[in-house]
Amino acid sequence: MAQPRIELATMNHHYMFYDLDDFFANAQKLGYPCVELWTSPQHFFMDYRQNDPIERLSHLIDEYGIRIHGICPEQCNPKPHNMAAKDASIQERTLAYFTRAVDVAKSVGATQVLVTSGWAYYNEPVETARERSATMLKQVARYAGEQDINLAIEALRAPESRIANTVADLNLLLSMVDEPALKVCLDIGAMVSAGNTIQEYFDTFGPKMIHAHYVDTGERSLHLALGDGERDIATDILTFEQNGYQGVLSVECTDSATLTDPMAADARSMATYLSAYEKIEAARA
Repeated sequence: MAQPRIELATMNHHYMFYDLDDFFANAQKLGYPCVELWTSPQHFFMDYRQNDPIERLSHLIDEYGIRIHGICPEQCNPKPHNMAAKDASIQERTLAYFTRAVDVAKSVGATQVLVTSGWAYYNEPVETARERSATMLKQVARYAGEQDINLAIEALRAPESRIANTVADLNLLLSMVDEPALKVCLDIGAMVSAGNTIQEYFDTFGPKMIHAHYVDTGERSLHLALGDGERDIATDILTFEQNGYQGVLSVECTDSATLTDPMAADARSMATYLSAYEKIEAARA
């Protein structure tokens, strides 16, 4: 029996100048089995008090036959919700925002919510901000666990944040939070920026590795469509397989060059993925 392929998912970040229906329609056309939904206000609005009707997403799931694997809430500076917020009122809004994201994920049949460490002020000790981040993550993770939803935390690049840039930083933060619902997302761009490798992530986190923002990287960007950069996609996928990875590979393309034609970028990603698997499976035969 042939070994099942790791599923490829796409995200809607590079569809910011297109309707969400176009995103789902193109994902179906290209054969993507699932998507990761970035909560762009123009696609699916969500803040700490409210969100667009869930029925909008349920309709798209039914119409196009594509599941939503996870929710990726907006959360990087200068967005208003910061896991490491210092101000009590921002902390209150942040907790309400991420618990709402968990509720949205559960309502659409998703299994996870993407989170980050948040960010520190540059004129404060990073350790102080990391403590605040761990405190907030613990609260959100505890709620997520009660709803049978996982949190998948990814590293951020400097200067986005100083709290969790490397494998070691993430491992420290996870140990501080110590909640079973908090898992790990490997973001290839952040990984490359930090000088880590896919294997280092698996060696450190093992089965906690439940998600990947899988992209190509090159001189122009660390979040390219597959095939637009310099990575050996087949070798990368094989590394995921050899470590027993059970998640999906979610293409988080944020390359501004793809904004006018995100459909073509998604087609390149799918073609590169299929070509990589043909190479992998030919070597097994």
